[in-house]
Amino acid sequence: MIVCKERGICVENFNDSIQSLIEGAGWLAPALFIVIHLLRPLLFLPVIVVCIAGGVFFGFVEGAVLSFIGLSLMSFFFYKLVNIFPKFREGVARLKQKVFQDRRITVSQVMILRVMPFIHFHLLSLYLMEMTKTLKGYMYYSALGVILPAVLYTAFGQAITEFSWYAAGLFMIILLVVYAFLGRIHQMNIESSNG
Repeated sequence: MIVCKERGICVENFNDSIQSLIEGAGWLAPALFIVIHLLRPLLFLPVIVVCIAGGVFFGFVEGAVLSFIGLSLMSFFFYKLVNIFPKFREGVARLKQKVFQDRRITVSQVMILRVMPFIHFHLLSLYLMEMTKTLKGYMYYSALGVILPAVLYTAFGQAITEFSWYAAGLFMIILLVVYAFLGRIHQMNIESSNG
């Protein structure tokens, strides 16, 4: 058990040990990170969490490149899964109907929505599939659409590593308050539409 006399020293030791683990894993660490992107939907991890982790563990440039590769591969596998399993496609289509009703959106709007952390990643992938009709077109727009989230979220992850422990804690508290506030607004909207 580690006992810390000063919190700053413990946080530095923790960051150093994580960095040592990543450096010690060698070529396996980036490959595992890409696999985490592929398993992300099964682990119920949001895109933003995995991309931020890339910024924390690999730094901005390498984390952004790895997140781009992982998100692009995830888009490819989603395309294949939706075409192999029609029930899966029907489930995502039902979600699309609930969230967007009959609204039509453009490819550029999908790319902008990809940056928003609370919009379902595969829901937007379904929109791209319906707009492009071919795997080549889908992958082109999908790859373009994951550049911005990969860069922004990874940069955010890199920035977090440079916060002091109390600044990081304060930031997390602010995010939790905003999250609770948005949940409350959503609940009020549901109650007003039902009432």
